[in-house]
Amino acid sequence: MRPILSVVLLLALIVSDGPFAASARAQTVPAPQLIETKAAQVYLVEASTGTVLIAQNERQSFAPASLAKLMTLEVVFDALAKGEIRPDTIYPVSEYAWRTGGAPSRTSTMFAAVKSQVPVADLIRGIAVQTANDGCLVIAEGMAGSEAKFVERMNARAAELGLADSRFGNATGLPHPDNRSTLFDLVKLSRHLVETYPELYRTFSLPEFEWNKILQRNRNPLLSFGADGLGTGFAEGSGFAIVASIERDGRRLFLGMGGVATDKERTEEAQRLLNWGFDSFEMRTIFKAGEVIGEASVYGGAQSTVPLLAAKPVEVYVPINNPERLQARIVYRWPLYPPVAADTEIATLNVLSGDRPLVSVPLKSAATVELGTLRQRAWDAVIELLFFWI
Repeated sequence: MRPILSVVLLLALIVSDGPFAASARAQTVPAPQLIETKAAQVYLVEASTGTVLIAQNERQSFAPASLAKLMTLEVVFDALAKGEIRPDTIYPVSEYAWRTGGAPSRTSTMFAAVKSQVPVADLIRGIAVQTANDGCLVIAEGMAGSEAKFVERMNARAAELGLADSRFGNATGLPHPDNRSTLFDLVKLSRHLVETYPELYRTFSLPEFEWNKILQRNRNPLLSFGADGLGTGFAEGSGFAIVASIERDGRRLFLGMGGVATDKERTEEAQRLLNWGFDSFEMRTIFKAGEVIGEASVYGGAQSTVPLLAAKPVEVYVPINNPERLQARIVYRWPLYPPVAADTEIATLNVLSGDRPLVSVPLKSAATVELGTLRQRAWDAVIELLFFWI
């Protein structure tokens, strides 16, 4: 297996010595500011760059409770996008759905009447606005024939989306030993919902929804704060959690927060962290689109290296005060064999602040490198032998 080669770029220094080094233009950027939080887990990300502002126990597994409904809705949105179902598709309310998630359950519900018929569009509203357990069960049974079959789809879809640490045991998030996720996965899922289904995503921001002549307000405590999604959860042993998305002045932040002691504390802490994310940071461009960022060594090529560039500007969302150098690493599998076609993705640029990753950007080859002469290949063979021997 070929090794992964990492080339370090210090964004405030010029580095050029050595056969595998690369250079970057001198630049000073701010260092991260620390902020204390009462939450046990926090993950705060700027959307356009993917810059991580806070990462605290973001991969720690916990019971997502009603936040599992985000996965339920993703399966529904995906089915709508593929034409498998339509907004006016109607599903019946079974006695199981009514007793488990409806009025008799005394859980969050849209009060769908037993044996009534509910369109998919209204079930989505009930789930997004009222976190309706009966809505989840009706749509699960309607789409898959049973909740168990629908849960199989949830887990398969989660795997497709790369939610590596998430597993679901039911469609509602009600207590179940198989319901496990992380803030990292839930924020990733939330970003996917916003970017992939912008029209359907707007359902999360509806202030209220009425069904069966019962009007209920949106349960998201951050709507009045300016958030346009997504949801909350509470589970014994895990505390209060929230996943929120908010846009201000063209910038969008995603917050995942868990392990908070009370509902009130969850709202106040979420608002404080989001305000900090908007007020204490600014956007910086560290490389322009099409600018050569570094080079990758080509084994046995007509040229010994190929320049690397990013298709889009490389931007980071950094603190306004306390300047400090960032570090970037170009990572690719070595040896890189010719021919190398231009505009081929062959490396990744990882930007870090200390040990904390900020963004990862794919890098493409800026030129074509053909197979070298016999002499060039022989010389590179010597270099490879020395590289692995050392």
